[in-house]
Amino acid sequence: MIDYGGNRSVTPAVTMAQPAQALCCRPGTKTGGGVDTDVADRALRKVGIRLVPFLGALYFAAFLDRVNVGFAAEQMHRDLGFSDFAYGLGAGIFFIGYCLFEVPSNLVLHRVGARRWIARIMVTWALLAGAMAFVKGLTAFYVLRFLLGVAEAGFFPGIVYYLSFWIPAARRARLVGAFMTAVPISTALGGPLSTGLLALDGTLGLAGWQWLFLVEAAPALVLGIATLGYLRDVPAEAPWLAADEREWLTRTMQAERSPTGYRATVVDALTNPRVLALGCCYFGAELSLYGVILWIPQILVRAGVAVGSVGYVVAIPYAIAAVGMVWWCRRSDRAQERIWHLAAAALAGFAGVAASAILSNSPVAAIIAVTVGATGTLAILPIFWTLPVASLRGAAAAGGIALINSIGNLGGFAGPFVIGWVKQATGSFTWGLLVVATGLLVTGAMALLLGHDSAAEHAGRAPETTR
Repeated sequence: MIDYGGNRSVTPAVTMAQPAQALCCRPGTKTGGGVDTDVADRALRKVGIRLVPFLGALYFAAFLDRVNVGFAAEQMHRDLGFSDFAYGLGAGIFFIGYCLFEVPSNLVLHRVGARRWIARIMVTWALLAGAMAFVKGLTAFYVLRFLLGVAEAGFFPGIVYYLSFWIPAARRARLVGAFMTAVPISTALGGPLSTGLLALDGTLGLAGWQWLFLVEAAPALVLGIATLGYLRDVPAEAPWLAADEREWLTRTMQAERSPTGYRATVVDALTNPRVLALGCCYFGAELSLYGVILWIPQILVRAGVAVGSVGYVVAIPYAIAAVGMVWWCRRSDRAQERIWHLAAAALAGFAGVAASAILSNSPVAAIIAVTVGATGTLAILPIFWTLPVASLRGAAAAGGIALINSIGNLGGFAGPFVIGWVKQATGSFTWGLLVVATGLLVTGAMALLLGHDSAAEHAGRAPETTR
């Protein structure tokens, strides 16, 4: 079994309680062991440069293959005769496969190491994403979307878990936030790219939507193969860190994870009330995120944006959201505060998504509302993931983070499904958007109720977790 502390482990028992005094302080200060602060700064700078852009590229490819069906929808409606209800169900069914296999996948990652397992995930989903080009009817559409979710299961929580072994708590929100800008960037860049590919409609006998699936699957395949040679499982294996940097980062991360007090097993983590509550909290954010992203091209077309321009227009709110997301996460790190930042982002997201439901007949107003909604919704995500990472360790972290993501991603199924169902019943996006907007209010309210010991997190100590 891989022990991300740098040693071999023979037991899945891991801690969810307070570890020993951490060696990592905020970069730029002296540690208790007298470590030169320049070493800390150099090590974390290299981690930020070496890992975050590459992992962001992986997530970019993953998210592009996950949501490009939203851009393909119009032509698939034309060629395959899908109803709004059928499309919403097919778009969302991805998350059923994803959720069912999330926990097992992340536990395998903990055992065999991130490098090999992430590479496996990416190559498998790339092949299935490309196979979407050969869908001939509803059954194949549903089956492939489900299998795509199965293939991608464990990717995102695996990356969050992996980063928790490289990035100390004091820097975690901003660097995870930088990694997660792949979500808005993939939508901002994926819109124009998808529009260009859809314009190939009829070329070499293929529909535009077929070109879209084939071409956009290629980056995941190439990056999956590259992952095997690029990533290292733990800081101690990183040749791009100097010896003193490897030693500092290894000791720092081991100290943050030192097993003292109550030792929790995987089962403890999976049945822990706080873990389950965090999953429900995440559900609300995912309900809105995917409800909007998987329908945004058609929402903007209904608001009056030309079909041929919608991919370029989609880029506007998500490019702005990427900047806002990074800024808000940096502010959270500087303030060493999580809950109120998360709740404020949730409130802004709710206001924007609800406004987009009411202002759906004006292109400019709809774009402004979607921009506010996307910025608030996306700013929640990296701040949210500091909460479970601060209190889970080892195999319990792998299982607990995966369970939280599984519960949350049921919102990824519910959001597009509800909007498609309501749209078919009423002929309007209004009520469906209002339903998914309320998910953000639930997220903000639950975060306030759950609370978080930010002082303990930033001191390198995990808060106690009730059994």
